[in-house]
Amino acid sequence: MSATSPSQIPLLDLDLLRTVVAIAETGNFSSAAEATFRTPSAVSMQVKKMEELLGRAVFRRDSRSVNLTPDGEQLLAHARRVLALNRDIVTQFIKPDISGVVRLGAPDEVAERYLPGFLKAFSETHPGITVDVLVESSSVMLKRVKRKLLDIAIVSCDVGTAGNIGAEILWNEKLVWAGVKGGIAFEQNPVPVSVWEEGCT
Repeated sequence: MSATSPSQIPLLDLDLLRTVVAIAETGNFSSAAEATFRTPSAVSMQVKKMEELLGRAVFRRDSRSVNLTPDGEQLLAHARRVLALNRDIVTQFIKPDISGVVRLGAPDEVAERYLPGFLKAFSETHPGITVDVLVESSSVMLKRVKRKLLDIAIVSCDVGTAGNIGAEILWNEKLVWAGVKGGIAFEQNPVPVSVWEEGCT
């Protein structure tokens, strides 16, 4: 009987393990997506990748809930241990040497949905760093970055603008029209719409 060599054993990405823990703790893919700063479709792809890698079903899904399978329960226990060990390593070798202040800007929708979870996770691995948060419109934050009043900013813009300003695209969102069910506003010309004030994106 031949043994599997270490080089043949696939490596599990820490991000995949974080996603498993997030789904188990939140109970659904949408909330896990917010907790891990991903889209629900990206979370689904991660779960699919994990299940294909292990050759086992990790979650049992239906229209109302997401539950761990018996194999998923075992994976969750291992995932928590691995993530805790990773945190211990970071704590011992990296944290003591990093301190200071980071000035971060984000628009309302990002600050409300994503920043609480991000800041909590960041503070655990980088307790010596203070994060000053500014909640403003994307246009205002871009100006502050150019004037070096912000170190980093999460902004909403089109793909072309992102390339022009040297920004990294974190995720894409589709623009959709929303209206009251049964409404007739769409029949008018021009169509009356409610939007943010100019400059708010």
